[in-house]
Amino acid sequence: MRLAERVALITGAGSGIGYETAVLFAREGAAIVAVDINEAGGAATVAEIEATGGAAIFVRADVSRAAECEAMVATAEATYGRLDVLFNNAGISHTEDDDAVQTSETVWDLTMQVNVKGVFLGCKYGIPALRRAGGGSIVNTASFVATLGAATPQLAYTASKGAVLALSRELAVVHARENIRVNALCPGPLRTELLMKYLDTEEKRQRRLVHIPLGRFGEAAEIAQAALYLASAESSFMTGATFLVDGGITAAYVTPE
Repeated sequence: MRLAERVALITGAGSGIGYETAVLFAREGAAIVAVDINEAGGAATVAEIEATGGAAIFVRADVSRAAECEAMVATAEATYGRLDVLFNNAGISHTEDDDAVQTSETVWDLTMQVNVKGVFLGCKYGIPALRRAGGGSIVNTASFVATLGAATPQLAYTASKGAVLALSRELAVVHARENIRVNALCPGPLRTELLMKYLDTEEKRQRRLVHIPLGRFGEAAEIAQAALYLASAESSFMTGATFLVDGGITAAYVTPE
């Protein structure tokens, strides 16, 4: 098992990438701290893991609130005695996110609170726990739009994911000698609720698919496999990376500097 005797805290574990990752990590031997603001979704994730013999607990937390992030990490250590993997995955994409003219301050602020501050707070309280464990892996969910402008305007989301990418790079450099690795996982367009709420017609979906060399949307389970690699010892010489799992979209449209 690739994560045997490891403890992994996963935010946004009640659905999508977080759910698939929690189930996969548990299958690979990790004890899971499933964090979500959605109690029903988080509890369902834990129930599925336990039904197959895995170890998991649910912690309700709003990742934009410091006290709740501090508590989720404290609960992980109190329950399992350590923390080895921190997957800062929780994020939002607001339906009213648009260009600079149309996006409201409210939408901008909310997006930054969850997508950027949530990662910052996860690291703020998670890094001391990783230190106590002798090191570990942090995986932060960014996006391919952090390196490539989105075809559909979603300025707050794009800016927030660019911030996650920059934050991950700096943390990787700062904490490298503490045996703490930090990598940014950058999914491409996925067949998840987060994207499909925008691409709500076949015409819209086909317009996006034209830009993806593999000709299909990715699956949350495929991103979970990438997260597993970053969390495991197999990526032990990898930190500060922009880990793109995007069906080739950035290869087709980004010119190397």
